[in-house]
Order: sequence, then structure tokens, then C-alpha cells
Amino acid sequence: MSRFFFRLRQAAPLAAAAALPTLALRPSGFSGENRPRWPLQWRHQAVSCQESKVAKTPEAGHDFTVLVCGGGNAAQVAAGMFSHRYKTIAVSFFADEAAKWKKALGDDDFELTIMPLEKGVAPKIIKSKPYDITNDPSVAAQADVILLVVPSFAHGEYFEKFAPYMKPGTIVATMPARSGGDIVFNKMLGDKAKEMIFCGFETLPWACRFTEWGRKATVLGIKNSIIGAVTPPSETTYAMATLQGLVGVNPWLQESPNNLGISMRNPGMIVHPGVMFGRWNPEVWDGKPKDAKPLFYQGVDNYTENVLEAMTNEAQATCRKMEQLCPGLDLKDACTLKQWYMDCYDGQMSDTSTLKACMNTNKAYDGLTHPCKETNGKFMPDLKYRYLAEDVPTGLCFAKGLAEIVGVPTPMMDKVMTWAQKEIGLEILVNGKMCGKDVGKTRAPQGVGIKTLEAFKKAAKID
Repeated sequence: MSRFFFRLRQAAPLAAAAALPTLALRPSGFSGENRPRWPLQWRHQAVSCQESKVAKTPEAGHDFTVLVCGGGNAAQVAAGMFSHRYKTIAVSFFADEAAKWKKALGDDDFELTIMPLEKGVAPKIIKSKPYDITNDPSVAAQADVILLVVPSFAHGEYFEKFAPYMKPGTIVATMPARSGGDIVFNKMLGDKAKEMIFCGFETLPWACRFTEWGRKATVLGIKNSIIGAVTPPSETTYAMATLQGLVGVNPWLQESPNNLGISMRNPGMIVHPGVMFGRWNPEVWDGKPKDAKPLFYQGVDNYTENVLEAMTNEAQATCRKMEQLCPGLDLKDACTLKQWYMDCYDGQMSDTSTLKACMNTNKAYDGLTHPCKETNGKFMPDLKYRYLAEDVPTGLCFAKGLAEIVGVPTPMMDKVMTWAQKEIGLEILVNGKMCGKDVGKTRAPQGVGIKTLEAFKKAAKID
């Protein structure tokens, strides 16, 4: 049944945190588990305008400044989007990527195309130019917000290099945080982490692709909502309002009660290794080249759906066991993979009857293919692509490691990880245990010496 609900509109950065929030009436239909997720403070009490204010002293003569970290699809989209309104500095520490991007753009504007959902409507084109594109970490001293849209294995490098220059109160947001992002942040910044505001988000706001590297990109789809957790919780209103102002009306940035929920909600740790395994493992692939690149999300078949369902169910069992062992711990945001699609892409999928249907009919995924390498007009899978090289060590390993600590069996995760670790040249899982020689290269709790529940609770700041 259709009904109306009120939604808090969080306005521009800084101003939004201090100004009176406005309410917008938005029609939408929900039933059962798909009803809107309300920020935690709304669930328990009405928030007065006075209570929602955050005392921040503006710096005289200082323009609101955003650092966008990375040089990939999402980083270039973010830089192009934010530069339209704010002082935006793009930062990349990868090889000479910053210099190449700066040279590619030259004196021209970056062109960002945003595809509409409605048929017959022309795409929106935004032209803007970053204030600078650099590999100099000292620019962190200017930043009000540092947004990391780099592969999660690179987070530690950025945290470490920025640390000497960051001013107290800087918002450091990771999109996505992947799993254990808060633990990495605290480790790299040490005591200085207490002076910062860390925001870990479940995923990127957009599905996007380059059209001309360094010069043009296209937003294929914008998620309806994504969730994030803020540390310390007392800065949640300020941080979420500021970041909402950056990304715009959509996606709706929603509050999650803790970073462990974000870590276990991580869709990349299930989707990317699971779909790669479902297409390329020896049970289903004969090792021969393909005539064309297979569709990634929209090519998910029944076999792959079963793999994904088994993996997400194992993650769910781990969450329920953690809640049982830690009374008061709320991990409901660490939902099933199908529910994640309903939360993020509702209205963009023409069939939501099954997980496979959600992925196959998602408009934001139109035309996205498996990572492949072309040889003589044929295509072989790139099994060292980030879908395995990043999402196994920084995502799946965290979930498997936590499951091992709390005693939850994970036969499908083990099967996928055993195949994947061979493809990416790592030894992580040995005889079903997270004790391989390369476990220290992952975000598994065991990789930093955490092997008991008490040690994990301390590192994750779980009371």
C-alpha cells in the first residue's frame, strides 16, 4: 500500500549542519522488510533543531575544501561533481597517475554526463575543473573533507601519508570502506585518530565508467541510499550533513550504528569474488577464450546465484552469532545481499523476485562486463583484477576470519577463497583456517594477531 513519509533534507556542507533542517514530502510505497530505514535518532525521539546543531568555527578566508583520493572511475566522477561547487583537490599516490591526469585534462574542463532514469530525457552534463591534481600529501592541511574512493588495499597508504598534515575535525570518508576500515584508520593514525571524524560507507554512491580517461566520465546510475557509520558517534549529524551536501539529494546517506555492521554488509566481498567464481572456476569453465566479454551482473546465472546465496547466508550466520555473544550489539544493517539491492537500487530493477533477477534487471548495470584481456579477438578473464585482488583480501577475508573466531562454518566462502587465493598468488586459507603465510596482507582479524573474541571486541571498540 502506498503511503507518504517525511524525509530530512540535509543541505550544503557546513551550512547544513548549523541551519534548520527542512522536511520534504516524498511519496513512496513500502511493505514488510522494504519499509524506509530511519536514522537511529528518529527511531527513538524527535530531534529538535537546537539538538541537531554542531558547533564548528569557520576559518576566516578559507573556502570549503574537499580532497578526492584516487584516479579511477569513481574518483574522477567525484572530482568532476564536487568541483562544480567547491574547492576540490584530486590526489593520487599511485605511480605517476596524478601527473598523467593533470596533463590529460590540460586547461579544459572535466565533462561529467549523468544518465537519466526517465526515457526520452536528455542526459545532464556538468563541466568543471578541479582546483589541483597532485600527489603531494601536504594538501591534506587544507581539507575539511578527505574522501577516499581508492581500492581499499590502498587506504592505509593514504591515511599514513596524510596523518602529519591533517587538522583536527577533518572528516575522513571512505566509499567504500570495505571491511575493517575503521581498524586500519585507527592503526595508521594512532592517537591522532581521536581528533578526526571517520566515516565508513558500505559502497560507492554511483555506478560509473570513463568515457575518456582524465577528461570525461559517465554516471550510469545513482543508488537510492547508502549507509555509513561515524566515529565518534557524537559527530554523526555534522559529518552526514556535510557529506550529503557533497553528493546531492541522491543517494540518501543513512546512519548505521557501528562500523562492524558496515564491514559485514560489504556487498563487494560477496558479489565480486562470487560472480567471478561462478563464471570462471573449473567446474563451469573449460579454460578456453570467449568470443565476447560476458556480462558481469546481468549475466548471473542459477549456478552463480546459488554461490552468492550461500555466501551471504554464511555472513548472516556470523552476524547472528556475534549478536548472541555480544548483548546489545546491533548488526541488522548487515543485511542479505538481496536486501542490499532492494535498499540501494529499488526502482531501478524491473524484476526483484530473486537475487538473480535483481542483478539481471538492474538498469545501473547495463552493459557492464567481466574484466577480460583481449588476445587475437578473443577474451580471457583477468583473474588478477580488483574483484579478486582487492575484494578477497580486504572483504571476504574479514568475514571468514570473524566467522572462524566465533565458530561459524563457512563452506562456500572457503571454496571461493581456496580458488581465488591461487589466482591472485596468495596463501591465506590453509585447511580451512586463516593461518596462511599471507594472512598478514589481508584485513582478516588474524592478520593483525586477533584470534579471540575479546581481542576482536577491543580492536573494534565493541563494549
